[in-house]
Amino acid sequence: MNLLLDTHVLIWWLEGSKRLGPQAKKTMLRSGVALWISAATVWEMSIKTALNRLKLAKPVEEIIALLLKQGFRPLSITIQHALTIRNLPPLHADPFDRALVAQAQFEGLTIITLDPVFAQYDVLTIDASK
Repeated sequence: MNLLLDTHVLIWWLEGSKRLGPQAKKTMLRSGVALWISAATVWEMSIKTALNRLKLAKPVEEIIALLLKQGFRPLSITIQHALTIRNLPPLHADPFDRALVAQAQFEGLTIITLDPVFAQYDVLTIDASK
């Protein structure tokens, strides 16, 4: 299974938050599961930390480097991902979330998120709260 983490899920993972449900966490830790971090997520985290809307224990670049060492996989935004966005219905106004949906569709990934709007798109999702 290939899981694409929504930004809040990655933050919950980093913080050890109880908001990340036990079933979701168990799925993420399952053997053979690949955990993907989108460039869109890193971009969003970078913007929010720069605007002081997100406080992290370490700089974003250190956190991402550590996660990559732990086996998380990076997912760049490609031209094909950008072109896939144009075919998405206008269900979500957040450009970062739309990028995640396009990446999940194109790459065949399952998005782990709390956001119910993702399930309205043609992508597989896992409820991060359960």
